[in-house]
Amino acid sequence: MEKAIIVDNVSMRFNLASERVDNIKELLIRKLKLKNATFEEFWALRDISFSIAKGESCALIGANGSGKSTMLKIISGVLTPTKGRVAVNGSIAPLIELGAGFDYELTGRENIFLNGAILGHSKRLMLAKYDEIVEFSELKDFIDVPVKNYSSGMVARLGFSIATIVKPEILIVDEILAVGDQAFQNKCHKRMEEMMNGGTTVVLVSHSAADIKRICSKAVWIDRGNMRFVGDVDEALKYYQHTDT
Repeated sequence: MEKAIIVDNVSMRFNLASERVDNIKELLIRKLKLKNATFEEFWALRDISFSIAKGESCALIGANGSGKSTMLKIISGVLTPTKGRVAVNGSIAPLIELGAGFDYELTGRENIFLNGAILGHSKRLMLAKYDEIVEFSELKDFIDVPVKNYSSGMVARLGFSIATIVKPEILIVDEILAVGDQAFQNKCHKRMEEMMNGGTTVVLVSHSAADIKRICSKAVWIDRGNMRFVGDVDEALKYYQHTDT
């Protein structure tokens, strides 16, 4: 089958400052003397390899801090891996961080066009889809309120509504479905199922086994930066939950 995503021997290293900084003044001085600062290496991911076929739905599972979100950011192009490579075949709509791409000082209406532009959509398209976005998000009464006054659930509604208004070839979702009321989560699931039936590839990070089983047929288990299993979702969850217990 044709591949939508190929992750080839990916490793990601971060440099953590090994000395504590207690105030802004010390931080500025440290930055001015950066070459004299000492750092501790932290490998968030080590030698990760897997692929996802076009139209496939795949979950990344693991405990908090295992490297799942880092992997999503590398796939989305937000981060460049220290080693290895990722090949992506198709347009991506990333829902990685709640409110990513929003200006919280602007209204919901203004952020629809701002976020649409970030996703590469024209103003003409966003004008044509505006009413549909507002209707799906159920934020008509708050659309001219600054987003800084929105709840996390309202931000999630608006972000999901914008990202999925045009069917992307690849949809990347990181825990955003866990925010908001059950009725809206059901709407999101229904839209994702419609997109999947239309051939959209889905990559999902969630701690909800029910959501993972409902949406995904495949899973990649990452444990403390190392890949432990890739394959059938039920089998992956069984291994992960047994080890976690």
